[in-house]
Amino acid sequence: MDGPGESSAAHLLSLPGVQRFPSSRLDLFIVKDFLSAPECEELVALIEAEHRPSTIADFTGDDAFRTSSTCDLSAQVPAVADLAAKLARLSGIDPAHAEPLQGQRYEVGQQFKAHTDTFEPGTADYQRYCSASGQRTWTFMVYLNEVDAGGATRFREIDKLIQPERGKLVAWNNRKPDRQPNPATLHHAMKVRRGRKYVITQWYRERPWV
Repeated sequence: MDGPGESSAAHLLSLPGVQRFPSSRLDLFIVKDFLSAPECEELVALIEAEHRPSTIADFTGDDAFRTSSTCDLSAQVPAVADLAAKLARLSGIDPAHAEPLQGQRYEVGQQFKAHTDTFEPGTADYQRYCSASGQRTWTFMVYLNEVDAGGATRFREIDKLIQPERGKLVAWNNRKPDRQPNPATLHHAMKVRRGRKYVITQWYRERPWV
């Protein structure tokens, strides 16, 4: 790690239970059972109570690009504060660099087509969302439930398919060593075929979140 907004492969691999996907194209990690069943259930209930239609930056004109729901989670809720602290301990990133935690909810047929979590430099949305806190550095995402069918996350540039499992965390570095956005992080939240999917996501920034 070379700054308060950064994690690193060396740091993550020094921790118990962290597995690295073998790829020279991006840093991608998995931690099984990062959250317990009761922790997941409490977070699912929060998402279910407050979700709204999801939006995207740099809208492409495709209304079917992201069809999930989103929930902004308040740090005043103990379960949310506990998770934010747990993620900070895992990542080693200063919590000041964390965006507010966000939950996502997917019904049957809903998806988020292939995208990266970074903002495209030179666009109006890059200026809008990155002028104060900078680009996104790392993504830490936790699946909160078992999905009856579908709902996998596909990193198509490295041919990696990750199935949702309750409590499983997936983390990746959104940038290349030169700190430019890494196109190999392109990922697709695939359609739920049966049941419902809940995830929670923590994004970190180059500079403190404001």
